[in-house]
Amino acid sequence: MAAPRVLFVEDEQKTRDSVAEGLRLENWQVTTAVSGDDAISVLEKATFDLLILDWMLPGPDGMDILKHARARGNQTPVLLLTARRSLDDRVAGLEGGADDYLAKPFAFAELLARSRALLRRPVLSSGLALNCGDLTLDTRTRSAQRAGQEIPLTPREVDILEYLMRYQGQVVSREMLERDVWKQARRFTSLDNVIDVQMMRLRRKIDAESTTPLIQTVRGIGYRMGPDAA
Repeated sequence: MAAPRVLFVEDEQKTRDSVAEGLRLENWQVTTAVSGDDAISVLEKATFDLLILDWMLPGPDGMDILKHARARGNQTPVLLLTARRSLDDRVAGLEGGADDYLAKPFAFAELLARSRALLRRPVLSSGLALNCGDLTLDTRTRSAQRAGQEIPLTPREVDILEYLMRYQGQVVSREMLERDVWKQARRFTSLDNVIDVQMMRLRRKIDAESTTPLIQTVRGIGYRMGPDAA
C-alpha cells in the first residue's frame, strides 16, 4: 500500500514539527503549511489522502480551508484540531465538513489513531439515487430533494442521510453511526451528544416543510427512517 499523503496545517512551530516528524516515522508523506493562504495554495496544486487542519490560523483559518476544499468538490477526509472544546464548536466543525475533531492539547497516539481511522473510511455511495417517500438523495452529486425542492445539506449531513436511507425501516443506533459514519469504533470521548445535535438539525431540514415525517427517534437506541416513521 502506498504511503498516505497528508497535508498538516499548523502555525505553531513546535507542534507542527513534532507531529510531522511523528507521521514521517510512520512512513507517511507529510506536507506542512503554516497559514491558511499557504494551505489553499498547496491544495490548488496537489492532492492528499488526509488533511489535518488547525482551526485557529493567521489569515484564512482551518474552517476557511475546509470550506474552500468542499466547495470545489474535494472530499478528502479532514481532521480538525482546535483548542475550542465546547459542544457547539465541535458541532460547527463537523457540520462545516470536518470528518473528525481533536481538541488541544492532544496525545500524538490519539491523533495517529484517528488519522488511520479516517484513512480506512470506505465510500458509502454505491448507487446514484436513493429514495424514501418523496425524498431523493443523489449519491453522485451528494444533493437531496424533497417533493422536488432542493435541501441544503452539509457534507456530514449527506453522510448521515445516506446511511439512514440505506437502512430505512431499520433501527440505526448511535453506535452504528459512530462506527460507520464517523468511522470511530473506539473513542476516548463519546460522540452521542454530537450525533444527537446533528440528527436534530438534519430532521429540521428533512421534515420541517412536510406533514409526513421521515426520521423518527427511537428512544434510548437511535433512529429509524421511512415513510411510516411517525
